[in-house]
Amino acid sequence: METETPKSMHQTPAELEVATNNNNINGSSSILPISTTNILPSKKKLTLIPLIFLIYFEVAGGPFGEEPAVQAAGPLLALIGFLVFPFIWSIPEALITAELSTTFPGNGGFVIWADEAFGPFMGSLMGCLKFLSGVINVAAFPVLVVDYLKQLFDVFANGWPRKVMILSSTLVLSFVNFTGLTIVGYVSVALGLVSVAPFLLMSLIAIPKIKPHRWLSLGDKGVKKDWNLFFNTLFWNLNFWDSVSTLAGEVDKPQTTFPLALFVAVIFTCLAYLIPLFAVTGAVSVPQSDWESGFHATAAEMIAGKWLKYWIEIGAVLSGMGLYEAQLSSCVYQLEGQSELGFIPKFFGLRSRFNTPWVGIVLSTAITIGVSYMDFTDIVASANFLYSLGMIIEFAAFVWLRKKKPNLHRPYKVPLNVPGLVIMCLIPSVFLVGIMVIATKIVFIVSGAMAVGSIGWYYLMKYCRAKNVFVYNTPEVKEG
Repeated sequence: METETPKSMHQTPAELEVATNNNNINGSSSILPISTTNILPSKKKLTLIPLIFLIYFEVAGGPFGEEPAVQAAGPLLALIGFLVFPFIWSIPEALITAELSTTFPGNGGFVIWADEAFGPFMGSLMGCLKFLSGVINVAAFPVLVVDYLKQLFDVFANGWPRKVMILSSTLVLSFVNFTGLTIVGYVSVALGLVSVAPFLLMSLIAIPKIKPHRWLSLGDKGVKKDWNLFFNTLFWNLNFWDSVSTLAGEVDKPQTTFPLALFVAVIFTCLAYLIPLFAVTGAVSVPQSDWESGFHATAAEMIAGKWLKYWIEIGAVLSGMGLYEAQLSSCVYQLEGQSELGFIPKFFGLRSRFNTPWVGIVLSTAITIGVSYMDFTDIVASANFLYSLGMIIEFAAFVWLRKKKPNLHRPYKVPLNVPGLVIMCLIPSVFLVGIMVIATKIVFIVSGAMAVGSIGWYYLMKYCRAKNVFVYNTPEVKEG
């Protein structure tokens, strides 16, 4: 059977203009270049191992931050959550990412998918929602690092020292990202191994102290379940699998590298959460309220001594660095991809002498600093809310592309027919709606304003294009 090729995958800019004109004549809704960036010939691409660890840091970076699930609902439900949630959320999202990233291997990622399925408005909306959720999410990592550090240094508990530490760490980590994606990729490998090692050691030392009946606890008597905190903790710790799609243009042989990297990363991530959670909940008995972010370090001291606590604190810092670098990379390469596709002005694609998209790094860092002083829980919930809106569009685009373009060449294809894909996407979609329904008032206000702003952004860009305010890479093709 004849297969289709994604639009403009191998076309030159001149060919793009001809193709655009032809598509206008034929009534096609859009013309979408997969990648048009002028990449330096010497530029190194991401290979399998660095990509695995970049995905790992996009999603987890270690079990840091999983503790509030126990605080919210007790050990049993936390364990069940981290056992079941990967099957209803992480695996479907990873499968969708594997199929669409290999089909459309450009830095636009999910923006390309939404545009291919529904046109430029939904592509722009998807880009805004995912970008904003990404940079808000990035802001959580310096805060999480400082939450671990305050257990060693009380001065970081509050006040100006805490604020200065958050600001300085944000700026330093952004500069590291500015020096180059390949460096970040290999650093992520080292950070991943160092940050996971103390948890594996703690879990081994804990084995003689484990009492299995503790795993069955539903929490302290009289303590009300905090479902908002519980579900947001699970979601925050196990989402953002598709963020790596915005780096597809930076990956060596993405058609074969992406599926394998995602497969390994899913297994690695789930084990990194579950092994220490089983170990600590089984080995220590503390009030449920003690299970706040950073408790794993306290548990390490109870199980093995201060030396392991210090190691985990160091691991938390390294993990926060890796998480920040990986997710900031996704945000800035997403902006570059949107610039390539003509959704935003051409200057967003400008590269530094390190060959990194410096405009995106500056913008992302500025927004991150702006929201980093919100409450940690509100940061996580706001990121989750915007991400949920984007994921509903992504699921719809995935199913629609299978129906709309069944013969499109797909190097990797999820082995389900359209009804099966609908069921696969419907289950996590119900969860996404639930995440938004239980959001707090402040999260509704912040996320709602950003969602409305995302709609307005599309029309602002149309106006700027019409008035030639900025230079764009490709001419916008009108719908219809």
